[in-house]
Amino acid sequence: MPLRAKVASSVSRGAAALSRVAGRGDGSVIGGWIGLKIDPDLLRNLASGRAIALVSGTNGKTTTTRFAAAALGVLGPVATNSFGANMPTGHTSALAKAGATPFAVLEVDEHYLARVIEETTPRVVALLNLSRDQLDRAKEVAMMAQMWRTALAAHPDVAVVANADDPMVVWAAVNVAHVSWFSAGQRWTDDSWVCPECGSPINRADGDWWCTGCTLRRPKAQWSVEDDGVLDPKGDWHLVKLQLPGHVNVGNAATALAVAAEFGVRPIEAVPRLASVASVAGRYAQVDRDGRNIRLLLAKNPASWLEAFDMAETAPTLLSINARDPDGFDTSWLYDVDFSPLRGRPVYITGDRAYDLAVRLEVNEVAFRHVLTFDEAVQATPPGRLEVIANYTAFQDIRAELDRVN
Repeated sequence: MPLRAKVASSVSRGAAALSRVAGRGDGSVIGGWIGLKIDPDLLRNLASGRAIALVSGTNGKTTTTRFAAAALGVLGPVATNSFGANMPTGHTSALAKAGATPFAVLEVDEHYLARVIEETTPRVVALLNLSRDQLDRAKEVAMMAQMWRTALAAHPDVAVVANADDPMVVWAAVNVAHVSWFSAGQRWTDDSWVCPECGSPINRADGDWWCTGCTLRRPKAQWSVEDDGVLDPKGDWHLVKLQLPGHVNVGNAATALAVAAEFGVRPIEAVPRLASVASVAGRYAQVDRDGRNIRLLLAKNPASWLEAFDMAETAPTLLSINARDPDGFDTSWLYDVDFSPLRGRPVYITGDRAYDLAVRLEVNEVAFRHVLTFDEAVQATPPGRLEVIANYTAFQDIRAELDRVN
């Protein structure tokens, strides 16, 4: 690297380390921010010489990135932004911290995908899904799909792994020369009823979908989830045993296997490594406290809450909602979530916007108790399992109370 980049990289690592020592966070943002101030081309310089995969989408990015990094580890050391800092500052900090590695797998915020493709020249880009998120500031879903489509058209040599079940993702990637389609099912469909190509309705039946007004339709998937395993392009089925809960994570694992295959990693080599992922930046972590087994689940938008309810056991459940800057200030999305699966279990609510959540639960006829603190919820719960489902900053608050469990 140029001397300026070397100095910037060293300062980045030092700043991140100081942040961790001071208890101000994991340093995954501040290190990159300072490094880029010293050398605006630092991310490009750090990416040079590495074979890189980018993972983007509304939901599942962090988990899929961890799975893909584990799978790619068959070939050698892999740099990755494992704490979910998914903007260029986080990418810069992760690559600087890792030092010289032949490979990198980076989670990328969907808004920044075009820029990060430009600066890192990835070998593979994985596109997971697109749905509504952070309503007060995020782009509308079809606009995001257009941004992806434009970015991919500008980089025709990049291989793409894309979700065949999401019409918005298919439209974004359909013209790519090298695309590998995966299928994990799409439970949340409320953001893709209208074709992004022609505006006609999209019909669905038996796992298939098609536009009623043009030629856009679901492509045939080379990778697919079947029962509790993954079917690869050769037709071989691989049993996937994970420590992480939920059918959605089998789909994330299928995506990771498809990404690793683009680097030449065979599924039979990669599958055992997926079982090593037990928690992802606190997501799915289980902590024992005062006789309670507390499991943390992150849910930040309607699609992810749907999956969280699928993962959670029928046990006492704490819901926590904030509306700070990283969450988005608009909580109207709560009315897109069906909370009825929580009926019949003890439900506690907390967070900055607990009253918004209270109104929503009353509409869904879900009984609840308002608690002022996380500790109050723990003490109110009998010994046994406590499920915790929280949006982003609420999740981080609770994770900090549990000593930033990873």
